[in-house]
Amino acid sequence: MSESLDRFKTAFNQLNANTLNLLDEIYAPEVFFRDPVHELHGLAALRDYYARLYTGVVSCQFEFESELTDGPQAMLVWIMRFEHRQFRRGEMLDLRGVSHLKFNDDGKAVYHHDYFDMGAFIYERVPVLGSVIRLIKSRL
Repeated sequence: MSESLDRFKTAFNQLNANTLNLLDEIYAPEVFFRDPVHELHGLAALRDYYARLYTGVVSCQFEFESELTDGPQAMLVWIMRFEHRQFRRGEMLDLRGVSHLKFNDDGKAVYHHDYFDMGAFIYERVPVLGSVIRLIKSRL
């Protein structure tokens, strides 16, 4: 399990628009992927998603803060630091999240569920909408 998880973490820090072939090394063809915005079935759909995601990305690195493993599954706590040409004038942004992963007998991920605060990631960064969301949060 540790080898599969290490390979997964290494691949994510090497991933960019030109290295999407790394996905074949860490995901099974039948992978199920979910995040706050998408639910995808299969490696081809996941590859297409990452191709769109990495368009315009200048840099993207993950800092893995902690991990928990139990048999063929793991939880990774991470900070994604990225720079995107069209997002906040290309400034470096941080996103905190957690990934729940399940691996098959070949050490490839068959399940990947990302948890992160979509409001902090996108909605709060939209000029007018962000102000409204921050105001609402301050009153809760």
